[in-house]
Amino acid sequence: MNSTDHDRTAPRRRKDIEQPLVDDIRLLGRILGDVIREQDGMAAYELVEQVRKLSVAFRRDADQEADRALKKLLKSLSGDQTVSVIRAFTYFSHLANLAEDRHYIRRRAVHERAGDTQEGSVEVAMARLRWAGISPRAISQTLASSYVSPVLTAHPTEVQRKSILDAERDIAQLLTARDEIKARAQFHGGTKDALTPRELAANEAQLRARVIQLWHTRLLRFSRLTVVDEIENALSYYEATFLREIPKLYAGLERELGAYPVASFFRMGQWIGGDRDGNPNVSAETLEYALRRQSEMALRHYLTEVHYLGGELSLSARLVEVPAAMHALAESSPDTSEHRRDEPYRRALTGIYARLAATLKQLTGGDAARHAVAPQNPYLRAEDFLADLRVIEASLNTHHAEALVGQRLRPLLRAVEVFGFHLATVDLRQSSDKHEAVVAELLAQARVEPDYAALDEPARQQLLLRLLNETRPLRVLGAEYSALAQHELAIFESARRMRERYGAQALRHYIISHTETVSDLLEVLLLQKEVGLLRGTLDAAATADLIVVPLFETIEDLRNAAPIMGDFYALPGIAALVQRSGAEQDIMLGYSDSNKDGGIFTSNWELYRAEIALVELFDRLSASHPIQLRMFHGRGGTVGRGGGPSYQAILAQPPGTVRGQIRLTEQGEVIGSKYANPEIGRRNLETLVAATLEATLLQPTKPATKAFLQAAAQLSEASMAAYRALVYETQGFTDYFFGSTPIREIAELNIGSRPASRKASQRIEDLRAIPWGFSWGQCRLTLPGWYGFGSAVAAFLAPTEGIAATAAKTERSARLALLQKMYRQWPFFRTLLSNMDMVLAKSDMALASRYAELVGDARLRKKVFALIEAEWQRTTDALTQITGDRQRLAHNPALARSIRHRFPYIDPLHHLQVELLRRYREGQGDERVQTGIHISINGIAAGLRNTG
Repeated sequence: MNSTDHDRTAPRRRKDIEQPLVDDIRLLGRILGDVIREQDGMAAYELVEQVRKLSVAFRRDADQEADRALKKLLKSLSGDQTVSVIRAFTYFSHLANLAEDRHYIRRRAVHERAGDTQEGSVEVAMARLRWAGISPRAISQTLASSYVSPVLTAHPTEVQRKSILDAERDIAQLLTARDEIKARAQFHGGTKDALTPRELAANEAQLRARVIQLWHTRLLRFSRLTVVDEIENALSYYEATFLREIPKLYAGLERELGAYPVASFFRMGQWIGGDRDGNPNVSAETLEYALRRQSEMALRHYLTEVHYLGGELSLSARLVEVPAAMHALAESSPDTSEHRRDEPYRRALTGIYARLAATLKQLTGGDAARHAVAPQNPYLRAEDFLADLRVIEASLNTHHAEALVGQRLRPLLRAVEVFGFHLATVDLRQSSDKHEAVVAELLAQARVEPDYAALDEPARQQLLLRLLNETRPLRVLGAEYSALAQHELAIFESARRMRERYGAQALRHYIISHTETVSDLLEVLLLQKEVGLLRGTLDAAATADLIVVPLFETIEDLRNAAPIMGDFYALPGIAALVQRSGAEQDIMLGYSDSNKDGGIFTSNWELYRAEIALVELFDRLSASHPIQLRMFHGRGGTVGRGGGPSYQAILAQPPGTVRGQIRLTEQGEVIGSKYANPEIGRRNLETLVAATLEATLLQPTKPATKAFLQAAAQLSEASMAAYRALVYETQGFTDYFFGSTPIREIAELNIGSRPASRKASQRIEDLRAIPWGFSWGQCRLTLPGWYGFGSAVAAFLAPTEGIAATAAKTERSARLALLQKMYRQWPFFRTLLSNMDMVLAKSDMALASRYAELVGDARLRKKVFALIEAEWQRTTDALTQITGDRQRLAHNPALARSIRHRFPYIDPLHHLQVELLRRYREGQGDERVQTGIHISINGIAAGLRNTG
């Protein structure tokens, strides 16, 4: 596959910088082309090239002749031919991603060698803190009270199979090895080293083998993804990245802070296995499976590291003297081998390994791979394992063997601190209406209240508070409960057992979707009490094991967030309960549903306002009950769902709202793009730490001026009106959406374990926000990420009615100057516009018009597409006016480079997808057509990278 058409006009310097990337793309494209020729024949290869060239002409020149020729060609393809071409471009998208990832790492290394460390790194964050006069001691103290946690979630946009991910990781490693071969050759004076051509040829042969493997590996699943599959997919990122890279992240902080300690403030979170909101497939059994497999992943990592430590720490007691504690640890080991009698570290580690192996068996049922001695005496807690490792560390330090500590032992110590025996904290989540139904059933069966659902909110609160002050359970022995009640109570029972088994950090948060009232929170406290997760009574020193976390999702919910929490904490005994239970309150803010509800600008504005109101509330509460507030940001992959660069997003938070505390979701295919490559994974994790430190200690976000806030409020009102006028008030819009996007086909694709819609309907209100955003990305409109802003700016700049022309011109200039000042000085506004800029750069109205042709009603098609196109132009013009940038991505050269190299090879997938959707909907939906549609969805998602 050729990859030069779109690069001919690039400036010389850019070409020099990008040449290694171009070389990698050409290499991988050539290998893929060779594989296609070898496996499917020359005709298949030439067809791919023909489609590519016509697609490039369509994009570059808006060539009507190319457009007609492309349509004619695609219509003539058989099902087998179409699938073959789609597979080719999909795999090229995957391979281009790997080349880009490698180039990102390459460029980062060049900058670092030149002393130009980049924004978002720990080094730059620490330098900024030093320049601001903040001492290492103060930074250390801040980290000691911080909590930063990315939370992996499974949603119906994860289109990658683990088999594909594994093969692509191998290719990424081979590209790294190729760079190392070239670097070694340059170091030795070019390619004179005879080994270099041979090594490069061997490397290319291995790349070819992996590409052949990909070509013959099925991209799609035959059956719908199960929760167990999602759990296993997530665990693969721990194995590849998190278990090793997070200790490296801490090591970087330790180097920066020197003698000052770095607390284990950075933890991983997980929803998979515990998030049952709208997913009937999540149960007590899947929760237990998730925690068992997580524990197994952590323990097997520890076993491997302890095994290698045993090989490295061969120190003899005849040559070094060990302290009494180390001697005692060695003596307690069941290792009686004569060969290791004088090797206290090896004896101790053999004993530790035996204990870990026994722990693995006890907690997971699994067996360790090696047994120098039989598994025995399992650890009861991760802290006990950590204590044994600390004894070894202290002993090595007494005889100046710190170098041996740093190599493997210190990363292992940090891993145990961070991951424990549970690996990641699993959150529980369920919708508030389900809790209400279970509580109503319990109360009716116990003859406490026959119709709980009929009670008004004050009556509910009064009843729930009374029950929380009683010691008796509600369940009646022998009574028959509904499947829902049994299912939900089983989850709570399982949570209690799992905490006892894997530790308190295994399960810590209970998230309530659709939190709309105070009683929604009280119901979950009552359900905790029912199974022993809440002990005691509110008026007598009760404690709760799980933090009750409200999720405020819609625009109305966000506006009510602070009042609801204020009323909750005003109830007798609640503030004291939270204080005794750890003095932490997480509050989750939903980006996805608020965007689907009110559009991009209003969603972000209401989130901003809600955060400020919540911080003010908890600051007032702290006078009597100091409680740590932690925002949990429910961000998705697309900008419309809160996506975009995490570093800028954290720094753009309202002033005083971070304070070292943040959780945020990582969703869909974004998990793969961020964390499949270990080094890029560590860089992405670093950005979370760097941004949290800067937002907390530097407080770069100054309070917005009154004029800024008033302008944002006006923009929000107009933006929401424009958005809702299209999505909820335009007659036929739902038909247009279902016709012009592959939403129905996405719902059928086996890419997630939950339905695409909450109810069996085609109402936009019932559709999940995730497939909503995903569908707009597939047709390249990316509408949720920008729609409404252009109209809002036009309304804001419009002159006051009735004033003279000269005054109107002056007024407009002043208002535009205000927006430009907001962009320069207000991180919230600048980051929001930067994200819109990115989304618009990924949109393509020409391709979107192809999808619009799928709408059968011509009048509806023309009407709705004209509305969207006009708003796209208004928004593009508004961004240009405010930012001064005529070109999209003027300040994001890396993404501009990515688009330049990748999009000519994504475009054919769109053209092919439209053709197959047309056939499918005309009743030609045989298996090859469906397969082609599904693979094209995969390829487009992989190519765009943050569409879910």
